[in-house]
Amino acid sequence: MKESLKALLDLLDLEQIENDIFRGRTSDERRQRVFGGQVAAQALVAAGRTVPVNRPAERSSSVEWRGAGAGGRSVHSLHAYFIRPGDPLVPIVYTVDRVRDGRSFTTRRVVAVQHGKAIFTLSASFQIVEDGPAHQAAMPDAPAPETLPDGLTRMTPLFGEVAAREFVTRRPFDIRHATPLSWEAAKDPALVTSESKVWLRVDGELPDDPLLHVCLMTYASDMTLLDTVLLNHGLTWGDKQTMGASLDHAMWFHRPFRADDWLLYYQDTPFAGGARGLARGQVFTRSGELVVSVMQEGLIRVTGD
Repeated sequence: MKESLKALLDLLDLEQIENDIFRGRTSDERRQRVFGGQVAAQALVAAGRTVPVNRPAERSSSVEWRGAGAGGRSVHSLHAYFIRPGDPLVPIVYTVDRVRDGRSFTTRRVVAVQHGKAIFTLSASFQIVEDGPAHQAAMPDAPAPETLPDGLTRMTPLFGEVAAREFVTRRPFDIRHATPLSWEAAKDPALVTSESKVWLRVDGELPDDPLLHVCLMTYASDMTLLDTVLLNHGLTWGDKQTMGASLDHAMWFHRPFRADDWLLYYQDTPFAGGARGLARGQVFTRSGELVVSVMQEGLIRVTGD
């Protein structure tokens, strides 16, 4: 298992400090703020660990990984707002409000706090397994991940081998782009496009717990989504004129999946304006099953040359 993946799994193993109160470490990377995907994933871990094991009315203090096995309830959606930048130098405290434990659905609200102030809120809903009508969008065409260059090969011409290797080593995911990178489109206007296709999987084997796979996909969903907005305008992070941040994030989990298998993350951007950009994503298994849908709005400011 890649060291960066081990570090991420450690970050997601929250410490329970009181009933419905958890503490999560921040990464030791030298960032200006905590990565939004990390906060969202940790908050979902906190919510999932309060889902009753047996009957909905029961409360549990157990903190082991629990997903679909938690009373047969798996997370089917989350809605989150990024309120303040997270401080990467101090832990984050997550407080969970047990909004409802019903016969079919369990609802949780999580507030992430640093320095006495809320930096992030998340609402998540868990559902028992039920049958019903079924349909899905078709999986878009994309080359197989094995035919695409890995991150180091793709990044080296752009940033040099040393910087590219450092960038790829820090990532706990193997990410392979089937469409242009924003840095490539910024150099060549012919590559500008409004959609992005990315194959991804964690760089190592995982245990079977469904909640862990969902939380890792929550983390990964924030890694490339807003890049799609920049790709549509020939902009890129680090071009000294573009700045941005995630504002809100929503996900719907349709079917079980494994984050250590290849997943196609298809992303596009239906709108940008008012210093905000909207991006949406669909995640498919290699067999073509739609397993996750994502929406995110982000702040996109261009200051000029």
